[in-house]
Amino acid sequence: MHENHFPRLLLVTAPDVYDYLKLLANMAKNALQNPENPVVIAENIDEVQLFGAVYPNPSDVTTSRTVTGLIHEANNGVLLISLGCILSQPSIWARLKSLLSTNKLHWKNAKPDVYCDLPPASDISVRVIVVGDRALMSDFEAGEPELYSLASYTEFEQDMYLTEENIGTYLSVLKGYQESFGVKPLEPEAVLRVMQAGARYTEDQDRLPLCPLWAQTLLREADYQSQSDTITADHVEQAIEAKYFRESYLPLRAVDDIHKGQVFIDTRGEHIGQVNGLTVIEMPGHPMAYGEPARISCVVHFGDGDIADVERKAELGGNIHAKGMMIMQAFISAALDLDEPLPYSASIVFEQSYCEVDGDSASLAELCAFVSALSQTPINQSIAITGAVDQFGRVQAVGGINEKIEGFYHICEHRGLTGSQGVILPKTNLNALCLSKDVTEAIKAGNFHIWAVEHVEDAFPLITGLPFSGDEKQQDETETLLGKIAHRIDVFHHGEQRHTSLINKLKHWLNHH
Repeated sequence: MHENHFPRLLLVTAPDVYDYLKLLANMAKNALQNPENPVVIAENIDEVQLFGAVYPNPSDVTTSRTVTGLIHEANNGVLLISLGCILSQPSIWARLKSLLSTNKLHWKNAKPDVYCDLPPASDISVRVIVVGDRALMSDFEAGEPELYSLASYTEFEQDMYLTEENIGTYLSVLKGYQESFGVKPLEPEAVLRVMQAGARYTEDQDRLPLCPLWAQTLLREADYQSQSDTITADHVEQAIEAKYFRESYLPLRAVDDIHKGQVFIDTRGEHIGQVNGLTVIEMPGHPMAYGEPARISCVVHFGDGDIADVERKAELGGNIHAKGMMIMQAFISAALDLDEPLPYSASIVFEQSYCEVDGDSASLAELCAFVSALSQTPINQSIAITGAVDQFGRVQAVGGINEKIEGFYHICEHRGLTGSQGVILPKTNLNALCLSKDVTEAIKAGNFHIWAVEHVEDAFPLITGLPFSGDEKQQDETETLLGKIAHRIDVFHHGEQRHTSLINKLKHWLNHH
């Protein structure tokens, strides 16, 4: 940023906190050709603090006291102001907008009920940088669409793509944070551990965070843990564990409900129409998102082909979840290639879920549950599934992959690892993996597994032991899932009741009750 290209009004998307205002102030100071030109930060201020005011003398209307504001300090320089402050006090923005267009500041009486003569307008030349997050910028755009489109815009990059060429740059940034926060120097192993924590934070092995707030929290906690002259990898690990301990009450309570059997999650055996999906729980007012398995079930009955999304009908499913369900239905309809509607209806539900469900990351698990119920093929309960599905059966990336895997692992580990348990995930999520040490060691030892899939065809053999589809020679009902579904539909249309007649069903029920 050079002074000759410095706009009168610059909008910067960044967290609306002092740390970012300070960073921008340093950048603005370096951009000004004259180091004497001021750079002023206005964070939590009111109208009088920003613009100043005239205070009348109640006993003599001919005399008054003029108090200048931060805008006068920033004259011929740069003013950085919080967008949250502007939006919460509309009068500030009205006067600031007038100042930017006229370079004149008109004085106001601080006590309008007492008359006084106002001095002439002051000549003010100032460049303004407005800082706020995306939500605040959206509100600002809605209120000032024309000015928003005319203003210059930029944003802080929250992470950087790591390469061999720029790794030195990131290490310099990290060292700058260490010096700025006044913490002890980091040993090489500690730097590596910080970078691993950063990759988990960004959910990308090739990206590391630039957020000073994240670095400040981790480095100061590690500095507190250190009793020596430097910060080691163990100190960073202790800092991460201490943060988890403080924030782990809700996750541990949720896991405890599963351990006690209050929430049913099977990690062994097989069930028809039931699959272990993986969810990420975000509780309002709680800083940590955590992973938790969810039992997704599907039942099939004679009907008109409708697949009921129970979460949606109960108004517990969000729009993205509904979209994922419809995409899943479209894929299965195309795969069956029927000339008429499916003669079965189904209902799919997140069992023991009592809060809103959103996102499409469960669509692969829901598809597996539906195909299992329709083909009457059991699903291996020692495997959990996450992934979104498109209309062509491709498995797409999802968020929170580390939390999801660890949530299922901890349930399996508590019950005893069998060596056959694991998680099916999208192949495109492999680059986001940055798992905790215990999970990584279990995978290396072969006690827990990760299966990456690109298509639904890859997932079904893992959880059912049968391929989803095959060539013409494999269309026997016992060889493919689609073959079993096609046979069931054919039996229905041709009236071959066999063991499914009403009388046989009644006999079966009576024999078991």
